[in-house]
Amino acid sequence: MTPTSPETVSPTAPGRPTGDVAGVPVLAAREVSVRFGGLRALSDVSIEVAPASIVGLVGPNGAGKTTLFGVLSGLLRPSSGRVSLRGEDVTEASPQLRARKGLARTFQQPELFMGLTVREHLVLAHRVRFARRRLLTDMFNPRALFGSKASEDERVDALLELLDLTRVAHAPVAALPLGTSRLVEVGRALAGQPDVILLDEPLSGLDLRASENLTEVFRRVVANPDHQVSLLMVEHDVAAVLALSSTIFVLDFGELIAQGTPEHIRNDPAVRAAYLGEEPPVSRTGTDLAFNGTDAS
Repeated sequence: MTPTSPETVSPTAPGRPTGDVAGVPVLAAREVSVRFGGLRALSDVSIEVAPASIVGLVGPNGAGKTTLFGVLSGLLRPSSGRVSLRGEDVTEASPQLRARKGLARTFQQPELFMGLTVREHLVLAHRVRFARRRLLTDMFNPRALFGSKASEDERVDALLELLDLTRVAHAPVAALPLGTSRLVEVGRALAGQPDVILLDEPLSGLDLRASENLTEVFRRVVANPDHQVSLLMVEHDVAAVLALSSTIFVLDFGELIAQGTPEHIRNDPAVRAAYLGEEPPVSRTGTDLAFNGTDAS
């Protein structure tokens, strides 16, 4: 990727650029390959995430989605290829450094502190990003969580409202249903003002109502001008990805077999073959691929 010009740094987000550099994706992987001994888990995979967008990453089981997420988040080093955040090479950067540079991630099983409330999770996440010196105090004196600055309160309250969590703000997360716990994880990620959030199967285990609620929240978050965040979502519910994403990348056996708009992906013969196990006939309507909402094994 062509190097970008020097970036200005926001005083409220150390190490983060302000504004978008034209044509530069917030997150990109270029020709990434991963080998585990003799097994090639990824083969020259390239993807990118545009600013303020929702991007889907799908594929049958074993396609390499989890491996690619590991490379993007810094948990795995690629055998070859590069990863960049807003044009800056972060291939060798740790997960912690990537987080400081604007990358956040959620997990399929929410990793929350059962003894804390919803609001306390967001307060702590905000301080990790903007008031790290307070963390030691918070750790040894839980009452410190109640002593917030006006700017912190405003930020946290706005997030609670955006995510429709105000009504459960003071509830312990241990008492929350799975769908609400996933919202708390998203809120915790957003509290650090990231440029991009990696969503690891956010709809897994949710009923239809909770799924629709969560996808609607994703739309609101990306459309909100106060956040300017992008979402990269690995999800088995292909129908939801098609409905939610502007761009979709499809992996199969570690290779990128298709990329494009939902309409393009829905009609791509290679995608049909990967999911259905055979080359299907072409529909007269041109919209013949109607995924059933689950990933193929």
